[in-house]
Amino acid sequence: MSAMHHDTSPDLKVVGSKLKDILEVPNSSLKMRKIIVEICDIVATRGARLSAAGILGILKKLGRDAVKEGEKQRSVIALDGGLFEHYTKFRNCMESTLKELLGDVAENIIVEHSNDGSGIGAALLAASHSQYLEIDNS
Repeated sequence: MSAMHHDTSPDLKVVGSKLKDILEVPNSSLKMRKIIVEICDIVATRGARLSAAGILGILKKLGRDAVKEGEKQRSVIALDGGLFEHYTKFRNCMESTLKELLGDVAENIIVEHSNDGSGIGAALLAASHSQYLEIDNS
């Protein structure tokens, strides 16, 4: 979908190629390929906006969705995965939606790509869980 969405050729050759090779649609008109690009845009935009809403929900739960008076608190959101890393239009839409939802607070939120996010996340979860076990045993 990303390749079709990023196709800038006048005849949308990549879209035609993907339709033929993956979906087994041998002949597609330029009009059909343009409609496919529009559908890709709609789907990517919806996914990006839903992702931003999910991130906002986490920020709200952590109390990081508002600037507290006298505090300069920054939050870093580390994302892993090919969708965020390679699908530029998805990434840009998600980041702009997050800015739209957060308003002025967006200046204090940094979204970064993180390699091996799954491994890092598992390590953080294990570390935080062990802290709770120590508290329970005290």
